[in-house]
Amino acid sequence: MEKFAGDKKKGESLFTPWEKKFVAKYVAKIPKGIETYHLTLTTIIWSGLIILSGYLAQKNLNWLWLSSIMIVFQYITDLFDGAVGRYRDTGLVKWGFYMDHLLDYFFLCAILISYVFFLPMEYRYIQFFTLAILAGYMVNSFLSFAATNEFEISYLKIGPTEIRLLFIIINTLFIIFGKTYLLFALPFSFVFIVIGLIIVVYKTQKNLWKIDMRNKHEQNDH
Repeated sequence: MEKFAGDKKKGESLFTPWEKKFVAKYVAKIPKGIETYHLTLTTIIWSGLIILSGYLAQKNLNWLWLSSIMIVFQYITDLFDGAVGRYRDTGLVKWGFYMDHLLDYFFLCAILISYVFFLPMEYRYIQFFTLAILAGYMVNSFLSFAATNEFEISYLKIGPTEIRLLFIIINTLFIIFGKTYLLFALPFSFVFIVIGLIIVVYKTQKNLWKIDMRNKHEQNDH
């Protein structure tokens, strides 16, 4: 039986080399009282505070600084939860895989929900479809993992870290320039992520086709 490989990610994003060095240097310094599952579950707290920041941003966009800070906190806890588990041999490999990625989805939902509070009504359809397309990347990862036992969450050198950075940049631009000057960019951003998903799905199905054909030829040879 093939060993579960959900704790091992395939591929690298732009920041992956730096992140590996950072985690290797500091994972042993995480306090003993903080366990891997504590770090995973803090995403619930960060998600709730992001939704709150969006609600408060209706009257003052400076509350989006809170959202950006929560994105940084979630990045740090997400970066170290699996590393702490491996370093201490906690053993929560499948639980960690399930909860970590489920809560990543909740976190993404929280960010987009927070924008619903202060963006004009006519842009809420775009937000809904943006969530659907971004979720498509996750679905692609899990289906590909089920077929190959290789878990890939970075595409075209873009992964969760780069997406978090993008949301922080968006928050900062909203705070500095206000809503009016940025709304025109939302449809273009949506088109960009749709094209990206099309490319990712095409490459994934092409890879799976090759695997199937290789397995078929190997069986025929025997």
